[in-house]
Amino acid sequence: MGGRVLLIEDEPNIIEAIRFILSRDGWAVDVHSDGATAIDAVARRSPDVIILDVMLPNRSGYDILADLRAAEGTRDLPVLMLTARGQKQDREMAERYGASRFMTKPFSNSDVLTSVRELVGS
Repeated sequence: MGGRVLLIEDEPNIIEAIRFILSRDGWAVDVHSDGATAIDAVARRSPDVIILDVMLPNRSGYDILADLRAAEGTRDLPVLMLTARGQKQDREMAERYGASRFMTKPFSNSDVLTSVRELVGS
C-alpha cells in the first residue's frame, strides 16, 4: 500500500490512532491541527487523500472542504470527513460540500484503513 495522507485533526488520541493504523499499512501520514492554515498545509504537502475533522480550531472542516472543492488543484482530491456528530444533517452537509466519504467517531480501525485504500484506488 502507501501514499501520502494529510490528517487534519486536533484530538491527540485520534491523531495517534489514525497515524498508527495507516503507518503500519505503509502510508506516510502528515498531521495538521489548525483549521485556519489547513489549506496552506494541503498545498505544501500534496497528499493523495485528506482525512478532515469537521470541528477544528479556528475554522470548520466544512469551510475547508468548500475551499478545496472550489480550487482547481484540489477539486478532485479524495476527502474523508470525520465527525463526532453523526446526525443526518451532518452527513447531508458533508455530501453537499463534496466529501468523498463521511465517517463518525468513534470509528473502527479497519473502516478507516478500508476507506483510505478505496479513496486512493489502491
